[in-house]
Amino acid sequence: MSADAPGHPVPGPGVDEDKGATGAANSSAYDPAGDWQHPLWTSLLPIGRDEATGGYRRYAFSAAEAACRDWFRAAAADRGLVTETDRNGNLWAWWAPPGAAPGGPGAVVTGSHLDSVPDGGAFDGPLGVVSAFAAIDLLRERGLVPVRPLGVAAFVEEEGARFGVACLGSRLLTGVLTPAAAAGLTDADGIGLPEAMTAAGFDAAAIGPEPERLDRIAAYVELHIEQGRALEPIGAAIGVAASIWPHGRWRIDFTGRADHAGTTALADRHDPMLPYAATVLAARTAAAGHGGRATIGKVIAEPGGANAICSAVRCWLDARAPDAATLDRLTGAILDAAAASAAEHGVAMTSRRESFTPVVDFDSGLRERVLAALAAHGIDAPVLPTGAGHDAGILADQLPTAMLFVRNPTGVSHAPGERAVAADCDAGVRALAAVLEELACR
Repeated sequence: MSADAPGHPVPGPGVDEDKGATGAANSSAYDPAGDWQHPLWTSLLPIGRDEATGGYRRYAFSAAEAACRDWFRAAAADRGLVTETDRNGNLWAWWAPPGAAPGGPGAVVTGSHLDSVPDGGAFDGPLGVVSAFAAIDLLRERGLVPVRPLGVAAFVEEEGARFGVACLGSRLLTGVLTPAAAAGLTDADGIGLPEAMTAAGFDAAAIGPEPERLDRIAAYVELHIEQGRALEPIGAAIGVAASIWPHGRWRIDFTGRADHAGTTALADRHDPMLPYAATVLAARTAAAGHGGRATIGKVIAEPGGANAICSAVRCWLDARAPDAATLDRLTGAILDAAAASAAEHGVAMTSRRESFTPVVDFDSGLRERVLAALAAHGIDAPVLPTGAGHDAGILADQLPTAMLFVRNPTGVSHAPGERAVAADCDAGVRALAAVLEELACR
């Protein structure tokens, strides 16, 4: 899997990796808290929010992420949970059965992530972590105690917004990404992952897989805001994941010749912006023709002068499809079009796949238990696939995983306009509590 290839930094306004967005322009009148006033939610909301855009910039091993970690530890301490940080920077909080060790065999874990894409919404990731703590509160209110360890996890760099590889923490944990490959990752300022981790107080030399930790986990259930708008038309507040589309990220480089915008004849130009533009259009055409998704959300033009022809253009293609064969045809069509246009304009073109996640079919046995637990509490949840990547999808190769979705009435995600109403957030907490009761308390 080429997820081990060095990634590229992403920070900057706009879409990073998953599930689409409408941008920050519609954020001025938007209250990210919505009408959900859960104390955990309102205490987390100010951290990492950009007042100008209304979006969030919670990048891995940054000051904003450190504040999120402090929030997580405080929430765990308030509930008497034992907190630990693994060798890759992932956070864990444990509610152990009486007399049992935290994080022991047969554990049930829930959670998500606290980092964001550039100018991301409030709900993507944090909703799952807040709901995990809130579900534990609800179980305690009902007088329930776990019979097997119950954990809350917050995985680091899920969005890949700083170092370019999504689900970095879970990829390292599972060994999908090797320590050597991770050590080569850099951010937009040229700061390497080891340097960033060291500056944040972590032992960068210790990163790597933890099979012994994974062996102790019997099930992982992730609650996440819906990314898209499948639940609203059918009147469902909660959904259950069936699968995750295969998806990946490709870097494409066009190298031409810098020149003067006003004096260079059109016939004499080797302008890399032209094949780049053709590739953007080809991505849209190919996605429509193959029933997939293809997006170029980041581009760097060099040297970037307004009155000069570029010497090089770099861009990143995000592509997803219902199955691997379709994804191969989709990306093949886009890269062929890029190469053809580059040749037409006398421009060199190279590409490489920086990350890839194959199709994920969530564990059917666990999904049936989840559906039964929801039904026992009067919750009718449709089963649906998603094109969005998640830590649950990375973990699914090594342990049973499942996902719950909370309705997103507008479908906007990876943007400040992302939202969920209070009633649906509360429904998500009740649904997660019902699942955790079935898995950890019986």
